[in-house]
Amino acid sequence: MYDVAVIGAGPYGLSVAAHAAAAGMSLKVFGRTMASWRDHMPQGMFLKSEPWSSNLSDPRGDRTLERFGAERGFATRHGEPLPIGAFTDYGHWFAEHAVPGVDERTVTSVAPAGDGFHLATADGERVHARTVVLAVGVMPFVTVPEALAGLPPRYVSHSSGHRDLDRFRGRDVVVVGAGQAALETATLLAERGARPRLVARADRINWNTVPEPLERGPLRSLRSPHSGLGTGWTSWVWSQTPWAVRKLPASTRERIANTALGPAGAWWLRERYEQQVPALLGHHLHGAGVRDGRVRLVLGAPGGGTSTLDADHVVAATGFTPHLDRLGLLDASLRRAVTTVGSSRAPELSAGFESSCPGLFFAGLLAAPSFGPSMRFVHGATFTAHRLVAGVRRRLRDRTPARVPQPAAPVAAGSVPAVRPGGGRRGASPCGAVEDR
Repeated sequence: MYDVAVIGAGPYGLSVAAHAAAAGMSLKVFGRTMASWRDHMPQGMFLKSEPWSSNLSDPRGDRTLERFGAERGFATRHGEPLPIGAFTDYGHWFAEHAVPGVDERTVTSVAPAGDGFHLATADGERVHARTVVLAVGVMPFVTVPEALAGLPPRYVSHSSGHRDLDRFRGRDVVVVGAGQAALETATLLAERGARPRLVARADRINWNTVPEPLERGPLRSLRSPHSGLGTGWTSWVWSQTPWAVRKLPASTRERIANTALGPAGAWWLRERYEQQVPALLGHHLHGAGVRDGRVRLVLGAPGGGTSTLDADHVVAATGFTPHLDRLGLLDASLRRAVTTVGSSRAPELSAGFESSCPGLFFAGLLAAPSFGPSMRFVHGATFTAHRLVAGVRRRLRDRTPARVPQPAAPVAAGSVPAVRPGGGRRGASPCGAVEDR
């Protein structure tokens, strides 16, 4: 039996694993290393965040992106965007030096089992662990607008579904969204010979400003401090105080997770985008269908009324929504039992990132409604890793037996299950409340 099983080998999973290994825990790490970065981002993309704020976390703090760049012969400079490929290579290098082996098999189920959890892999092996950390990244939470969800894959895809955009050369492609993924995908499409057009509900595109120098006078630094999520006091608060966000009421945390650090394009992309990509801003997607082998979008215009737009393909750069019910690998009894944040379906987490089910921990996007928007960025892995591993150590010392969730009785057709505060059904949460420790 392992002390801890980490599911996910992206920045959060690798950082947690590095801290767990250094703490002497018996450890098993599952997942394809940096899979989201190497398989689900188009070639030619750049890292939006600054290199110095994109480090994975190890206890000694010496496996940095800067050190990796120095070993590989390239500089990581403030204000100079880094290719995604270089960051992906950094993640592999980090895993090789800070994590004792990554098992790239897929975990298909996590279920309660006595004093811990049983994990099953795609090839049929069963692994037993006292604690489990779910650091599954963003891919389980892909969000596509309802109007597009019924179209065949030939006509619609999510922006995370493309590694190579060359297949769209010479084709009309509509990109839906106004964030970095939408703007950069549309730009790369144009640069690869496609004819992209952006459609967004927003009436304007927000662009990040050119970063200020790291070395500045005290007055400028006080007026607009640097942080891992950008410059300014708002970004500083989200970056430096996730622990304080967690102490806010659930409804406030939900609102912060949904609205803080909203869609915006990187400053270095603006000129490339504006020279090549036409946009329909302030347009709402009302419907979509296939007509004569093309996609026809029905759009709500800013001043009222509707218009149509035809294309060969639609790319939905519409983000990711944290939702427990999308974690098919998590046993249904556990999904029902975990206490959630307010009206959302994201887990309510302790200060040590433990859910209401003892021994079950979450990291990354699913932690955003508990700890704030920093959990959506690589920068948040540093805050997460040592606190989560401290939570695992407390759980292993405590050895409080978990009240194992049992499958809820089927709900009769036409009946409405009672809902308790926190989002679950009454009687379906034997795991108890989240401990504030």
